[in-house]
Amino acid sequence: MKVELGADRDSIPPGRLDVPLWRSIAVFRVAALGYAAILVAANFDDYAHPLGGWIILALMAAWTAVTTTRYLRPPWPLLGADLAVTLGCLIATRPVVGGEQLDHGTPIIPVAWLASPVLAWAVAGGRRTGLVAGAVVGVAVVIVRGQVSQGALTALVVLMLTGAAVGYVSSLSGTAEAIFQRVTRLEATTRERERIARTIHDSVLQALAMIERRGSKLGGEAAELARMAGEQGAALRALVAADSASAADEPGTCDLVEVLGAYSSATVLLVSPADPVRVPAHIGAELAHAVRSALDNVAVHCPPGTPAWVVVEDEGSTIVVTVRDSGPGIPAGRVDEAEAAGRLGISQSIRGRVRELGGEATISSAPGHGTEIEMRVPGAPR
Repeated sequence: MKVELGADRDSIPPGRLDVPLWRSIAVFRVAALGYAAILVAANFDDYAHPLGGWIILALMAAWTAVTTTRYLRPPWPLLGADLAVTLGCLIATRPVVGGEQLDHGTPIIPVAWLASPVLAWAVAGGRRTGLVAGAVVGVAVVIVRGQVSQGALTALVVLMLTGAAVGYVSSLSGTAEAIFQRVTRLEATTRERERIARTIHDSVLQALAMIERRGSKLGGEAAELARMAGEQGAALRALVAADSASAADEPGTCDLVEVLGAYSSATVLLVSPADPVRVPAHIGAELAHAVRSALDNVAVHCPPGTPAWVVVEDEGSTIVVTVRDSGPGIPAGRVDEAEAAGRLGISQSIRGRVRELGGEATISSAPGHGTEIEMRVPGAPR
């Protein structure tokens, strides 16, 4: 699974790991409101309109109550209103406090409360959104101050850095949330696969094992059925094991070695690299069907017990799967005759599948020298 750290929040599905961030913003609003109230009480005698200061503070308190009750994932209209109300309280500071008082260092009425919408936008939208909200509020502080002072520029920079930093932390929580959701799904999938494996073991595999034991004792045609039951039982066990192991694969990919390992038996030997051969899942499925068709031809047209080999090679940009046998071989022209007669095992089940994957299948055979079917398909991008 590929999750880019620091991705914007809108690319991450909603969940529950960001709940502590929203609760922290709610606590910050209340604490910042208390600090603003202390400053208003200490400086309102110096305001040009003292009553206006208390009115702005009351509006801030009412809006804090509204946003605090909606702290958990507020919708974007509410976030937009939050920014607008904050800017309104900030802009009203200059006529209420007075330009001369602000020039002499009297604090603006909202003070730290200004950062509340910046934090909310950062958590909801990621670092870029938080950076934009911080810039908007910071520029408004400079405008209200009426001059590009060191304090106003510091407020602008701090608000922008706060929005970017909190947005990045929010993105990390989204990354952790995506990983947590995938692990949860993987655990549920693994449990279901284990349940299916137990069911197969308790029913199908036991039935095949009984057929193999009884058929071996009876001899004759029953012995041949016993051999086939043993091979199918071994293939089914390998398939269940490979299916369980592939549950940990990346979404949309599979290990071709594990997929083809399901066909290993007493007469079929799998030769493969030591490392997994990752391919897109649809390519793995189509190659598995093609190999199965080739092995079915060995079982039908070769004497019982004829050995076969399935060779997997990873050439980087190309995956090569070869099925070889030591049977009697295919007479010249036999494949074309079978296709003309409507038997499309090789032309469609093998060549057709490989051709649809953008690859090529070649058949090399001569009477008395066995048959080799080589399938070359594009591999997963490196």
